Amino acid sequence: MSRILNHRMRSSLRRPSWSCVDKRAVAFSVWTGRSVLLHKPLESYQIPRRRYGMLIARAVRGVLKIRYLLLGGAVGGGMTLNKKYVEWKDGLPEMGWLNDLLPDNEQWDKFTTTLLDAKEKIGDQFQIGVPLTLSIHSDPRLREAGVARAAELREWLAQRYEDAVAAAAVNNATSRIEPAPKIVNNLQSRPAPMSAKSNTDETAAYERRVHALQEEVLSLQARYQRELQRLEQENRELRQQNMLLRQGRQPSTKKMKRSLIDMYSSVLDELADWDSGEAGRLPRVVVVGDQSAGKTSVLEMLAQARIFPRGAGEMCTRAPVKVTLSEGPYHVAQFNDSSREFDLNKEADLADLRKEVDLRMRNSVRGGRTVSSQQIAMSVKGPGIPRMVLVDLPGVISTQTVDMASDTREAIKEMTKQYMDNPNAIILCIQDGSVDAERSNVTDLVSSCDPSGKRTIFVLTKVDLAEENLANPNRIRRILEGKLFPMKALGYYAVVTGRSRKDDSIQSIREYEERFFRSSKLFKDGMVAAGQVTTRNLALGVAECFWRMVRDSVEQQADAFKAMRFNLESEWKNTFPRQRELDRDELFERARAELLDKSAELSGVPAAAWEARLQNALWAAAAQRIFSGIYLPAAAHASEDVDKFNTSVDIKLREWAENELATLSIKAGRQALREEFSELMSKSSDSDAIYEPVKKAAVDEALSRHQWEERAQDVLRVLQVNALQDRCVASRGDWDSAVSLMEDALKERLKTTEEDLKSLAGPGFRERWLYWQSSSEEQNRRSEVKSELERLGSSRPNLSYDEVVAVRDNLRRRGVDADNEYIRETWKPIYLKQFLQRALSRARDCRKSFYLYTQQNGTGKECCEVVMFWRVQSALRTTANALRQQIGNREAGRLDRELREVLDEMSSDADMKKKLLSGRRVELAEELKRVRQVQEKLEEFIEALNKEK
Repeated sequence: MSRILNHRMRSSLRRPSWSCVDKRAVAFSVWTGRSVLLHKPLESYQIPRRRYGMLIARAVRGVLKIRYLLLGGAVGGGMTLNKKYVEWKDGLPEMGWLNDLLPDNEQWDKFTTTLLDAKEKIGDQFQIGVPLTLSIHSDPRLREAGVARAAELREWLAQRYEDAVAAAAVNNATSRIEPAPKIVNNLQSRPAPMSAKSNTDETAAYERRVHALQEEVLSLQARYQRELQRLEQENRELRQQNMLLRQGRQPSTKKMKRSLIDMYSSVLDELADWDSGEAGRLPRVVVVGDQSAGKTSVLEMLAQARIFPRGAGEMCTRAPVKVTLSEGPYHVAQFNDSSREFDLNKEADLADLRKEVDLRMRNSVRGGRTVSSQQIAMSVKGPGIPRMVLVDLPGVISTQTVDMASDTREAIKEMTKQYMDNPNAIILCIQDGSVDAERSNVTDLVSSCDPSGKRTIFVLTKVDLAEENLANPNRIRRILEGKLFPMKALGYYAVVTGRSRKDDSIQSIREYEERFFRSSKLFKDGMVAAGQVTTRNLALGVAECFWRMVRDSVEQQADAFKAMRFNLESEWKNTFPRQRELDRDELFERARAELLDKSAELSGVPAAAWEARLQNALWAAAAQRIFSGIYLPAAAHASEDVDKFNTSVDIKLREWAENELATLSIKAGRQALREEFSELMSKSSDSDAIYEPVKKAAVDEALSRHQWEERAQDVLRVLQVNALQDRCVASRGDWDSAVSLMEDALKERLKTTEEDLKSLAGPGFRERWLYWQSSSEEQNRRSEVKSELERLGSSRPNLSYDEVVAVRDNLRRRGVDADNEYIRETWKPIYLKQFLQRALSRARDCRKSFYLYTQQNGTGKECCEVVMFWRVQSALRTTANALRQQIGNREAGRLDRELREVLDEMSSDADMKKKLLSGRRVELAEELKRVRQVQEKLEEFIEALNKEK
């Protein structure tokens, strides 16, 4: 019952009374307008006055609450909108590059002015307008209309030209004059020369009018073609940029696709300095000729820039120069192994380019040579430049000067013949028209390499000088008809490449050339066809022949490389199965990685291993000096006097520590570092043996370069001097260690001394009977002296005069002749053997004397030799510890850096890698790599060539 009463009392205490609940319910109902307890409206309760007052209060509070809500919402919404705007603005892409890409107002005005001038210029010449609107927002249909209009203009020009030629033919027929020749491609057919059957003034006047009309038409057509090509190129670039901008992409600053000629040139670069047999016979234009015939000038006219150095009467071209000509928006030149572009419109860049070409040529002919076969590769791009690859060779000479190498003439001929022997090479034979044809040296070479003339183009230079100096112009006509030189050619051209003035620009030379041929008797008299003159026609003809040869032969060359690749891959599978095809560079990189990994393991060698190796290296380096320079001289000087021995040892140890020991320790440390690194290298059992020459050469070179830190010697010297001054052996273990060191050293020295005595006295009884060894006469003599000295029983290091005389007399009675010096010389190893035996016996006795040594507190004179060896051992231990710390803290890292430097130098030295990594495995992998590269580039080029067709 008590439990029930207590429970009820606790429950009543926890529950509130009904009066309290009613009060809370009424207050909540006033606030909400609803009854919580009775679930009835508040009006059922009789509280009228409070009801109206509370309603008014609620209304006022609601109004105030709405004001704060509105104000807070406005402020918070504004802040939220501002934050959203900032996030949206930060998320927008960066469009600042448009300012650098799009031209400014000044550039737009300049470009518009250029277009208007071009339009007026073309309109004034042809009385027509070319509807090309070169705006970045131009309609694509406008370009199609411009191209259609250009085609109509070409047809109009062709019709005008045909009408002029037909009119000339009709009038010539009425005047009994043969019709004028039609200008055709010089590489396809050669027009028959004009024959004048009448010398009347009317015929001459009409002929002049016809030629004037031809010149006007050709000039206008060439100018219109150049201007049209330039405008179309600019329009095409602008439209491409416009398209990218509309798509929201940034135009690339790099060229996205290589040109066809650049792809072909890269194939030729792969084949440079590589004799691949018939598979490497790819077409190229080989420029050959006599020295000073104008080869370089012709090449510069084709490149439209003065890109080669010039010398007065001196050989300029000393090495083959491969020049890749291609069309581009800017006139620039660049070497294949350099990233610098030379602006050919600036004189400063032109001068730098000529200096670079001259420097490369001179570097290629070091070692007393005059010419070199090392090829210099460069590319030239610019508007209107024909696409082709030319190789300019040194000029053929007939006489060597004294400052040339003895084999210069033959070397030039062999080099020229090697390039011309390529059955797909186009030979551009340059002949000086201002000299006699009989002085030509190159025509016989060309005729021997291409007797049918199916790939030879003949170029006669300096025609202006030839016309001025020759009395008979028919000689030039016979040359250009192929009737004077004993060689055949596809085509014959006459050009003018200069006016004997060094500073003339290419444009001035071209204008002079055009003016000359307009007024030349050769052209006026019909001796030379229009298609056979000017470097412009030469460039078109050579380019056409070059690409025709490329299209005819490139498929065959690709098949040859494919067959070569199949043969090499088959050889690899049969010879080196289950091995990767790693070329020389890849093998070197693997060897480098293994070396650097092993170098990093130096820091992980335990300290105990380092100290043991360093102590052995130090003792091996110092043992001879300790015995011969300290211990034996001190023992000989002391002569059983312990005080003298200790004093002598103190002096000699201090001198040794101050003068030699630090340097000797550094050498021992380097030797220990070398041995440890060599052991780390030998532990890699899975390493390929082909890497070993590279590893050994790199490690040897790095260790030879490695120099210990200079201040390390001073630190070692202080530590060693302090260690050698300590004469107190603190523990039994240190005492036994010193005794063991002394015993080992004495035994080793005793063994060496006995071997020396054996070599002096000859083999003993056992060797003579068991191993059939015999003694020489000198050994028998030494043996007699040795026996007599041992019977003497002296214990002094130096024999007295009486002792020497006694030994000599005894030997003389036995029939052995020996002088005093001979006896003393024989006594030295005998005394050393006896001394070492006594010292070894004392060391064994001293092993048990540590207790006596401790009782005397280190002041006793017994076992002073053990104390000396303890001092030496303590100094070597201290040195080994210091060297270990220096290796771990400094020297290992410095050696690793030096090893990296050596490997970097070796990686850039192709001859060194070829010497260290050799064998059929490496050579076969190298051939496979190059054949694959050439084949892939050829296939890429063929694909692009077929698309262009």
